Amino acid sequence: MSRTAHFPGGIGPLPLAELAGLTGLEQLQRIVDGRFPAPPMAAHLDFWLVAVAEGMARFEGQPRADFCNPLGTIHGGWAATLLDSALACAVHTTLAAGEAYTTLEIKVNMVRPIFDTSGPLSAEGTVVHRGKRTATSEARLEDAAGRVFAHGSTTCLIIPVG
Repeated sequence: MSRTAHFPGGIGPLPLAELAGLTGLEQLQRIVDGRFPAPPMAAHLDFWLVAVAEGMARFEGQPRADFCNPLGTIHGGWAATLLDSALACAVHTTLAAGEAYTTLEIKVNMVRPIFDTSGPLSAEGTVVHRGKRTATSEARLEDAAGRVFAHGSTTCLIIPVG
């Protein structure tokens, strides 16, 4: 399957004018459904949003040789970025129309080296706490057999907009 096949809505900026009246879950569901484009970064790093529900976001990604560090393993920044996306988008699914968020902190633990032969990996973020001003989530980066390569958590600030 070609990399672009994972992006049925194409790749590009979100249509900002259409976002205002939508909840966070509705926004992300439109990316999954191909009605909104995926962020360009996802194509560059070969990962994509595959599922969302209230308080949950799941991404899949394909480690590639061009993501390797000088030691021949996949750079930890790739794993951290994939986890950050799952963590933040899990929070994104809880936003009401007129709310936004920003990451206050992220923590990532690498527990196993990733190679370009590790196969597709998935990161599923789930919300642990959603308050009026802050939210926290956690995620694990795993292969198809359930082996954990990394895990992390985040705290996000909820911001009213408009």
